[in-house]
Amino acid sequence: MRAASEKLLLRLEWRVLRRLDGRIQGAHRTAHRGTGIDFAGLRSYLEGDDARHIDWNVTARLNEPHLRVFHEDRELTAWLVLDRSASMTAGRPGRGKHDVLAELALVLARLFGRGGNRVGALFFDTGRPRVVPPGAGRRHVLRIGAELERTAESHRGGTTDLAAMLDAVANIARRRSLVVVVSDFIGEGDWERALQRLARRHEVVALRVVDTADDVLPEAGLIVVEDAETGEQLLVDSGDPLFRLRFRSAVDGREARLETGMRQAGVPVHRVDTDRDLGETLVEVVARTRSRPA
Repeated sequence: MRAASEKLLLRLEWRVLRRLDGRIQGAHRTAHRGTGIDFAGLRSYLEGDDARHIDWNVTARLNEPHLRVFHEDRELTAWLVLDRSASMTAGRPGRGKHDVLAELALVLARLFGRGGNRVGALFFDTGRPRVVPPGAGRRHVLRIGAELERTAESHRGGTTDLAAMLDAVANIARRRSLVVVVSDFIGEGDWERALQRLARRHEVVALRVVDTADDVLPEAGLIVVEDAETGEQLLVDSGDPLFRLRFRSAVDGREARLETGMRQAGVPVHRVDTDRDLGETLVEVVARTRSRPA
């Protein structure tokens, strides 16, 4: 299991991490002021300040010493909340939603774990959540990868309780943290309230993993439709206009609920399609994160 995770991590380091290096961490800044890399403003020089940060152009113009101050980079604790429910197995072999989730988990753990930051992971299906406590370094990333392999082998069916998943990380993450929820958000439960409770205490970002099969019904005559969560199967006529209308209505309703719930909680949600290049997707995520008001 460790060998498989290490092989995947090596591939991701070469294809994805090199393109993202330094971008994601720079997109998450604290409100503290210090001597980091992002310029925050100017203030008058005080006795005891580091003279190396005096802005001599402004000082000459105002005839009074002024100091440049910066956003301070502080160590953070990040939690990856990883949905391992039945619906996450959808998609073509080798590029299903669970494959993309595994890649996201390793990439984000590797990025956030640099610079002394600590990363923990919570794996949630329909059973008891599995937890990897926060840690740092490449060996810790491989530990998360090994746990991904174990949860795949012990997969259970059943409908995901999204509220329980969000409450689980709220109970584990005691100090203020960055919480990244990786899920398709197909499930049950009053997750909107759980998300609002979580977002009041932590910085929360949602990465929604989506496969074409989630939104599009092919016209292929009689087909067997299987509920991704429960496994229930039904023979339907995919060309029946009434059935297609009901399917489209259900998809639109799910989309509207997701958009409303995220907006009310103040949580940014980013779509990650299984058929898109992961590096390109994450570059866009970082760009949108940087463009949000502080």
